[in-house]
Amino acid sequence: MASIFTYDPDPPRVSSPWLQPNDPELKGSKRTSTPRTSEPGQLSDYGVTRLQAEPQEGPTEYKLHLLLRPRRAFTSMSTAGQSHAYQHRTPSTSQGTSSVSTPVPGVSPRQSRLYHLTTQLLWRLQQSSPYHASSSKDLVMPRLQDYHPDRKVEASALVPGLEESRGALYEIGVADDGAFVGLTKDEMDESIATLKVMAASLGCSIEVLRMVIVGECEWVEGTELIDNTVPRGTQAVHRGKLWVAEALVVPNLGLHNTREPRTDGGAAGPESSNRDEGSSAPVALPSHGISRTPQLRVTLTGPTTSGKSTLLGTLSTGTLDNGRGKSRLSLLKHRHEVVSGVTSSIAQEIIGYKNHNIMNFSQVNIESWTDIHDRSEDGRLAFVLDSGGHPRYRRTVLRGLMNWAPHWSILCIAADDADSSHVGNGHGLPSDTREADVPYVDLVSAHLALSLKLDVPMAVVITKLDLASKAGLQKTVGKVLTAIKEAKRTPKIIQPDQKQHDQLQQIPPGDIDKARAIVDSIIGGPNLTDIVPIILTSAVKGTGIGVLHALLESLPLPLTPTSGDFVGMALNPEQPRSLFHIDDTFSLPSSYTGLAGDSRKYLDDGVIVSGYLRFGDVSVGDRVVVGPFPADADEEEVRNSAPRDRPSPGGFGLSISHPSSAELARIAMKNAVSASAIVGQWHNALVVSVRNLRLPVRTLAAGQAGSVGLVFEAPAAISDLQVPRVRRGMVLAIPSKHMLDTGLNLQAASGFTAAFSDPAAASLVQGSFVNVYVASVRATARIVAISRLPPPMLSSTNTDEEVDVFDLNEMDGLQSGGNVEDHPGREVFLELQNSREWVELGSKVILLEGGSQDKSGLEGVVGKIVEIVD
Repeated sequence: MASIFTYDPDPPRVSSPWLQPNDPELKGSKRTSTPRTSEPGQLSDYGVTRLQAEPQEGPTEYKLHLLLRPRRAFTSMSTAGQSHAYQHRTPSTSQGTSSVSTPVPGVSPRQSRLYHLTTQLLWRLQQSSPYHASSSKDLVMPRLQDYHPDRKVEASALVPGLEESRGALYEIGVADDGAFVGLTKDEMDESIATLKVMAASLGCSIEVLRMVIVGECEWVEGTELIDNTVPRGTQAVHRGKLWVAEALVVPNLGLHNTREPRTDGGAAGPESSNRDEGSSAPVALPSHGISRTPQLRVTLTGPTTSGKSTLLGTLSTGTLDNGRGKSRLSLLKHRHEVVSGVTSSIAQEIIGYKNHNIMNFSQVNIESWTDIHDRSEDGRLAFVLDSGGHPRYRRTVLRGLMNWAPHWSILCIAADDADSSHVGNGHGLPSDTREADVPYVDLVSAHLALSLKLDVPMAVVITKLDLASKAGLQKTVGKVLTAIKEAKRTPKIIQPDQKQHDQLQQIPPGDIDKARAIVDSIIGGPNLTDIVPIILTSAVKGTGIGVLHALLESLPLPLTPTSGDFVGMALNPEQPRSLFHIDDTFSLPSSYTGLAGDSRKYLDDGVIVSGYLRFGDVSVGDRVVVGPFPADADEEEVRNSAPRDRPSPGGFGLSISHPSSAELARIAMKNAVSASAIVGQWHNALVVSVRNLRLPVRTLAAGQAGSVGLVFEAPAAISDLQVPRVRRGMVLAIPSKHMLDTGLNLQAASGFTAAFSDPAAASLVQGSFVNVYVASVRATARIVAISRLPPPMLSSTNTDEEVDVFDLNEMDGLQSGGNVEDHPGREVFLELQNSREWVELGSKVILLEGGSQDKSGLEGVVGKIVEIVD
């Protein structure tokens, strides 16, 4: 069942009642900022006589004791009269077992009490967590152990949902009204040992923050025969101190270890933090330590008004559209998107599949992405991104296709596009954005051509089937089929049924069979890009929605990426062990920065970076490097020279963030700074949180998308240092063992050489400026040199193969001319402007000259990087 507080963006903070103002009615309200310490102290050191009453909500719990046995009877206690709730307890109710309201069937009273105490601790830990596991597994019964001061407590796996808990405070020896009752030393030790067992069963550890003497006590116990002079059964009077303790229980994430970077390539989790003496054994990864559910990453692309957002809204909510965009309202982020109907930002949703069941927000008890993760375990997750289609927001198109490295792209084309193309100027734009002086631009062809050039597995979805005429639909489908065949791919149309599917929660069997036939042909082909499925859909009638769900559930996934996918290690040996591409940044709540440990070693504020992990793995507690940053002296100059994101008048409303070649040239002549003149820097940071598609986890695996919380190390020589300004296009990396041993740093590029087999490369002009897209990098570059490539270099696709530079046949061909001059292949050397960037040898690159009155701005040239200049 879903929790009513599945997500709380501002959970109660873990704050000690010892350091907070007292209620005005209580005496001794004077407080001191005494630092926490586990060394014994006197109550007079704190200047208090009692704490505030226990809060009903929040991560603080008052316990008289945590004993699993009856408590001894005292003849006198100096604190007995301080708590009205405690002084009226009878001996039977103070023995420690009557607090169990509902005994657990089949277990002893001691075991039952331990179980209820542990569930209470779990609830308190959840109070300081923004996420509550709404469908977590049943709590494992904690193991009952006899108390022994030297016994080690074995920690279990962390309970799902506690990965982002900030902990819980336990005030032991304190009554609910805040009065100090106290425990003897042996009772306190046993209570803390019980708390260790409770915490370890949840995958947590404890730290005793303070031990305070609050009074004295006296009790009588019988003695055994010691020698012949002391008779058996003599009553002995014992006196002792009464203690109160404060203990912090936190999830065992390994952040307090001095963790060296791992030298192996595995995804082993961090070791135990060893906060206490009883948790020295390594902690295994919990069930949510790493998400094992296969994840398909898909980007929806296509011209504006093609129904991308409406389609995603129907897929993720199970609600059919009303013909006016109702189903897409939950995806829109800005008011102008609702008013204009034009999407300008990237929206993201996940859809789960398990045994042909659709896990979306139409299912009962699914209220968040966390619920979809839990319900889809051992199934599949589809992470679907919706991008803009209007030429003004073309950079969001490239973000969806490049920054997030989708496994598949889905091109959405409106079925009524051919019917409406004669209206106005045929831009496929809303009527309020058309202008009489703007010439016709075929956005459908522009998006289709770009999707085919990227060489990413692709499907085509014909939307708005309910609005198209038969002739218009034939014309639209014919245009798509022609373009796909010209790209030497094979289109396959999937005929939908004519049933209306409202609140679809399970994929129809007929649609499963249709999708399975297409998927089998894709897997049996030479590569995943050879076959292009075409689906006809209507978000109003529900036509084809079941087929699309069936495809998302069954489309083949690529192999797990590695550092040698683009080129072999022999050609690129200085690869880091893990590489995370940063697409966006957010502020990190201050509660996370305290997890890093020594506040003098780390900056006060942190940052959250989102994106995808190209290869390797990133875990909580890893020490990473982030960059490249410009040198301090150059940072302001670089920031001022970069183009500002502002709209420009006329045409499609081109933005300066995606300027044309002429605009780039004007910016460059005015204030551009060559990246070769900027020193690249890398900052050290510590990973304090990891989320995989919003699910709190311990480890992010290769190929997965998510977010990483970072705190930066503060240089010892600099005080009051601000958090470095992390931007889109940077990377987070873990250096390899070879780099650590040799002292090598990651190298940022000031330029690179790329090879293009695209015929459009013939239009590139030396000296011109272009927009460059590589992974999450979006930068301005100048074309320094262009050279033609011989055909043999273009035909070789395996960069690991040895090339015979003395091939006489090849040399003869070059000398005689042959068809080299007519070959479209080009090798282009580009110099980055404004800043250095991390680019990977062999990675895909797109060059765009920007839009104009007669272009969409998506007419790009696609190639691969063959050489990098530091």
